[in-house]
Amino acid sequence: MATAQELSNFLAEVERRAYRQTAYAVRDEHAALDIVQDAMLKLAEKYGARPAAEFPMLFQRILQNTMRDFWRRQKVRNLWTSLLSSFGGHSADDDEHDPLETLETGQRSEDEPEAQLERSQTIAIIERAIEKLPARQREAFLMRYWEDMDVAETAAAMGCSEGSVKTHCSRAVHALAATLQHYGFNQQGLKKPGAGS
Repeated sequence: MATAQELSNFLAEVERRAYRQTAYAVRDEHAALDIVQDAMLKLAEKYGARPAAEFPMLFQRILQNTMRDFWRRQKVRNLWTSLLSSFGGHSADDDEHDPLETLETGQRSEDEPEAQLERSQTIAIIERAIEKLPARQREAFLMRYWEDMDVAETAAAMGCSEGSVKTHCSRAVHALAATLQHYGFNQQGLKKPGAGS
């Protein structure tokens, strides 16, 4: 079994190389630092007592999984900013409509600073609105849009029918859309010129 000093030495040795690898992969220095730190913590917390010879393989697996989680969250968060575009032809009473099945994205390049700022502001608005959703709507929405689970998986996890999942998701998305419209976003999920926050 590894000693605390062996774990500390391994982490000090691998940190810079892991950061460069991650920064290259995710193209975001701040996110790369967070990912590497998360991976290091996971290794220390879950596998710190394992033999030191296993650290390189374990750390690399943890790092790759942490990067995949980051990309999945980014994909889902990017979808949030264009939720309104999925409402064409669907009324608030159309509870069987699942917006995730028809969502279209048409975003600007993620590298544009203005687009990054708008997206982060929109995400903050949406996250606050999600906290205010009724519990079942919030649960269904997060499983479908954050955890990227399909309707059947979500229904099984929630102990309800697939129709109920679609109803909860539809109502949640319409509530979020109303919040975004309140903040000046149009039906394409884009902020109207001059709209306040």
